[in-house]
Amino acid sequence: MNQSLLKIINTWLEGAKGIWPDELPIVLWAYKTTTRTPTGETPFRLAYGSEALILAKVGLISYHVENYDESKNDEALRLQLDFVDEVRAAAAQRLARYQDMMAKHYNSKVRHKDFQESSLRPQEH
Repeated sequence: MNQSLLKIINTWLEGAKGIWPDELPIVLWAYKTTTRTPTGETPFRLAYGSEALILAKVGLISYHVENYDESKNDEALRLQLDFVDEVRAAAAQRLARYQDMMAKHYNSKVRHKDFQESSLRPQEH
């Protein structure tokens, strides 16, 4: 996680020596709202139980913007929080499958070698 976050920060803030404090929240928001391959979820959804509304979508006319009702939104958020454990469990299962797949790929490139007990002893001169 830290390595990918540093890569994003370095790419985004390259040459922005004096303005990086203003740009850092944008970089972190992008990181938190991007789907991760191993889990199939965003860090935001795993933490809060719902998808984040991307700021660019707020200015556009969309179904979510047109039909926004604060009382219904609060109720929907509470319902989604009830199911956050299921979202996390599904993400954990996807992560385990991903890790198994990566281990099989790695192990397919490893050459097996048998050692004899005598091969590990120091040579006698």
